Amino acid sequence: MPKFSDIIGQDMIKEHLMNALKTGNISHAYIINGERYSGKEFIAKIFAMAIQCENGDIDPCNECHACKQALSGNQPDIIHLTHEKPNVITVDDIREQINSDIVIKPYACDRKIYIINEAEKMNVQAQNALLKTLEEPPEYAVIIILTTNVDALLPTILSRCVVLNMKPVDDEKVKEFLMEYVQVPDYKAEVCAAFARGNLGKAKILASSEEFDKIKTEAIALLKHIDEMNVNEISIAIKQMNEYKLEINDYLDILAIWYRDALMFKATADANNLIFRDEIKFIKQTASRSTYEGLEIILKALDKAKARLSANVSFDLTMELLLLTIKENSNL
Repeated sequence: MPKFSDIIGQDMIKEHLMNALKTGNISHAYIINGERYSGKEFIAKIFAMAIQCENGDIDPCNECHACKQALSGNQPDIIHLTHEKPNVITVDDIREQINSDIVIKPYACDRKIYIINEAEKMNVQAQNALLKTLEEPPEYAVIIILTTNVDALLPTILSRCVVLNMKPVDDEKVKEFLMEYVQVPDYKAEVCAAFARGNLGKAKILASSEEFDKIKTEAIALLKHIDEMNVNEISIAIKQMNEYKLEINDYLDILAIWYRDALMFKATADANNLIFRDEIKFIKQTASRSTYEGLEIILKALDKAKARLSANVSFDLTMELLLLTIKENSNL
């Protein structure tokens, strides 16, 4: 049953929202900004339930009629904006689901809550329509805006909302969460925490993903033999990498963590702080065959490959340049 104590990390956001509930000083509009899967929806759900809870505690009781309705998705005074077009929230979506509805008083509770997910998809016309409501909202209205990119919102909207930014969750907390709630062993939890980079939801997805395990196995197999591969074998490897085109950032992150491990081992000769401790034999080989400068060049090449793919540069060309750079710098 969701409570504020179930939110891992995000202490500043929790403190702000709980204090607002305690004092009754609830703003008419909030923006929660954070990565996809980082837990924005979960925080919004708990906050909305706590506002509507009939018990009057800071935490939702999960037992009253309003809480039970919210848990089942049938709370009439908690409205989730939907949009038919997958990549855009239109002016009609805002007008029909918020502007026209917000003038109607709450059905059962003291407040009426609107949750706008993927708010970065609002076009300018939709944002301007929302702005009219934000300028003069009814006293009973609370609008919670969730976004992965706060910079996509108009400055005039930002100035009328309380902006709460999600922070990366400490790797150790992510690891503990995965071991306790997802029931994965410590070494797997550690790898998933490292790849998620503080994103708890992504870590949870990775921990239970067979596809991620497959990508990791394939990537590590490539890394173990890349210094011996000829041009033809590199071309074959690129064809295999095409299979992971949609998850290529995960693939590249695996390569990056491998070379960071090699760099750390080269500097410290200590395996205890490595992510891929179970591959220490091959991490040692990578560290011994590369110079410090070579490892830095590889890590920069991985960042450059991500940037090229984001700019829609040819996948095959980007991967070829990357693998050749790795090969060139994997031998002293």
